Amino acid sequence: MDFETLVRTRRSVRGYKTDHVPKEIIQEIIDVAKGAPSSMNTQPWNLYVVTGEPLDKIRQGNTERMLAGVKPQRDFPTKEAYEGIHRERQVEIAKQLFAAMGIARDDKEMRQDWVMRGFRQFDAPVSIVLTYDKILEPAAIGQFDLGAISYAICLAAWERGLGTVINGQGVMQTPVVREHAGIPETQSILTCIAMGYPNDEFSANQVSPCQPEKTRLFPFWGFNNCRTHRGPNNKPQKNRVMNKIEEQHVETQSPFPNSYARFFLEKKKNT
Repeated sequence: MDFETLVRTRRSVRGYKTDHVPKEIIQEIIDVAKGAPSSMNTQPWNLYVVTGEPLDKIRQGNTERMLAGVKPQRDFPTKEAYEGIHRERQVEIAKQLFAAMGIARDDKEMRQDWVMRGFRQFDAPVSIVLTYDKILEPAAIGQFDLGAISYAICLAAWERGLGTVINGQGVMQTPVVREHAGIPETQSILTCIAMGYPNDEFSANQVSPCQPEKTRLFPFWGFNNCRTHRGPNNKPQKNRVMNKIEEQHVETQSPFPNSYARFFLEKKKNT
């Protein structure tokens, strides 16, 4: 499967077959995903692959605590509720999923059962728990890096016929996950990825989120004024606009951190 097709066809899977997923395939997926980029090559991720009895105990512990009214316990601050456009997107995908599953708006029992599926890791045969070392706190950059390897895992799994869903609900009761996945207190639990062979008869698996609004624009700056100039042997040369910017560039006026500005100027002096 070519990369564009892989990206465009992948979707989150919330219903799985009970078929066993071979350890060798999971290891292969992880080996591929470890090529994900990370800030300064820190590779801050730790992965715990859980199946069988330990995963069943996590499902049971999550379910019991949530039904008993135990508040979620996470290793880092989280947003209680989304707002604005982010809330609208959350509601939109929920409407699509409930419609696919035939869950009526006033059917409280079915709606609760759907919510509890997340705490049960969507009954997937495998869960990969992602953590990072607490010494990295505050860990915004490290968490960003874990997002990169999470996406890589999802793509590598999809290419091999396996479905996934990134599932924050599955680690909302971190004491349960920590105990049964053998995670030390020196690590913060970020999220988990449910994984298994998709159940094609599970209606919600056919739902793909709406694509980003076509009217939503991501700004591109400077492209109208910058052209690549060709020098000897048809090699690209820095354009005149950039040269002029560098000539006027001094550390006290730089929009970049000073270390970057110094590199910028020193490099120019040596060229």
